[in-house]
Amino acid sequence: MINYEEKEKKLDNVLNELNLMTNKVLKMNKDISSLNLEKNQLLREKEESQKNFEQLAQQHTELKSELEKIKEDIGCKFDKQNDLNQKIDELNQETEILIDEIDKWQT
Repeated sequence: MINYEEKEKKLDNVLNELNLMTNKVLKMNKDISSLNLEKNQLLREKEESQKNFEQLAQQHTELKSELEKIKEDIGCKFDKQNDLNQKIDELNQETEILIDEIDKWQT
């Protein structure tokens, strides 16, 4: 009889351990599911961030191109302004020379 009682006790202990292990496995499965959900969320956020980065990179390229065009336009306008100022100076000098010539002829 003692032998049966010991076997029953051992069997109860094993069943208790199995129950504990089952609970641990269930908890681990829940944790794994939770981690999978988090992973999927992070992947979606990563994709969204990559799309945003690509859009910003495209906008950066476009703005950089526009800035270069503006710089070129400004450079051309300054060159034209400088050319115009130089021509005005040349005309002023020629006018002064002509006025001096006229003054010489009148005296």
